[in-house]
Amino acid sequence: MQQEISRTRGTTARQAGQPRRLVRSALPVALCVLGLGAATAAQAFEYGPFSLTGFAKVNLGYISNGCEDCQRDPTAVRHFIWADDLAYGKKYGGLFKHDVQIQPTLGVKFDLPQGFTISGAYSQRWRDGEPDLPGAVYERSATLKHEYYGTLQIGGFVSRGWNRADTPYASDLGQTAFSDAGAAYGILTKAVRYTSRELYVADGNLVLEASYDQGNTDFKRNKPRLVELWALWARGPLVIEAVAQSSRNGTPLAFAKWPFMGLTPNAERDDKQLGSSSQGMFMMLAKYQIGTEYEVSGGIRFNRWSGAYAVPLTQGAEAVWSDPFNVNWGGFDANGVPNPGYPARSTDLMLGLRKYINPKLVAYTGLTYLGKASTANPSERGQSNSALFASVGARYAVGGGLSVSGSLNAVAYARKGQAPLSMPAHDSFSGVDSRIANRGNWVTFEAVYQF
Repeated sequence: MQQEISRTRGTTARQAGQPRRLVRSALPVALCVLGLGAATAAQAFEYGPFSLTGFAKVNLGYISNGCEDCQRDPTAVRHFIWADDLAYGKKYGGLFKHDVQIQPTLGVKFDLPQGFTISGAYSQRWRDGEPDLPGAVYERSATLKHEYYGTLQIGGFVSRGWNRADTPYASDLGQTAFSDAGAAYGILTKAVRYTSRELYVADGNLVLEASYDQGNTDFKRNKPRLVELWALWARGPLVIEAVAQSSRNGTPLAFAKWPFMGLTPNAERDDKQLGSSSQGMFMMLAKYQIGTEYEVSGGIRFNRWSGAYAVPLTQGAEAVWSDPFNVNWGGFDANGVPNPGYPARSTDLMLGLRKYINPKLVAYTGLTYLGKASTANPSERGQSNSALFASVGARYAVGGGLSVSGSLNAVAYARKGQAPLSMPAHDSFSGVDSRIANRGNWVTFEAVYQF
């Protein structure tokens, strides 16, 4: 079950994927793509040019060996050295977790002359009554579309580096450990995107796309920028996708759902105090339909981080620090600057199988491997650890937009200690803290209503 990820001084973010039915041929895949990846609503509310779609989800889980508030400073993210210490006297064992999510999307669409359409959308996700990603919304965009010239979108919207890995891959396999990990960013905040029309290439349908995000424009010295390229090719039962994302001066982290904004939330105070950092990833995704009953899917992702120095931005007992990444705490770089961040690279893998038992019932099994990292950091920050996540489950479409699912899940770390660098927290995705136990299991149940 997905766990909360604490950011500096209490900001939180968590992920919840939407189930999606298999796209069975090249043409429907491309049509879905040109719809900007929006899930098909079961019962959309429409009034003239306006529409209201979305989902509501209830998620319940029980962890075999979870530990609540076992970190001595629960507000500190994992790359701070004071986040390493565990609280004494805490017991771990059976732990019940639950959350409620809702994400409505308000849309408007108008037909224009010469085959153009213009549309707008606003969407936000709440978890247990609070915004899922503090300081960001899931979508706030305007889109101009033409059947021949393609699609132009501006504003804020989800990235392909997170969205495509999540849906229709990882969330269909119970493997958000793959889609939510790594060096991508999940939401573009001040972006422009161009998506081509469907092209016929090598006896298949090809869609190409490029996005650029300028993030928080209040930064003048450490200006954020992000470039993302995406390609999808589909032929009969085979779909292949490639996503490349390169970013500079976003928040240094390994949480692929996080919005791209800037090094810190306070550009006026921090811009002159910080040096730049960067990160990026390249990912390949594929799925293949075997007859009418089986679907095999998988993904591979190569992560890269520049590392980020730990810098105190204010003084005193309650000092605010920059977001560090892969830091040698107490060490110095070649110029004598303390607490340097080191570059790192890692590789993550996902593999899954789905079986269509009948038109309403789908069974699945999935695996995710988050690999060890290569880095010159002389101190251990998780680069020597790896993690294997496994799940077996089923999803049933009740009808009228309602579906229910359940799964059995397990995680095994290569060793006790710091979690792999591509994980945002030591207990992410499972609730099993790698510093407390090197393996654990959990069971989940969820109900989703799409409208």
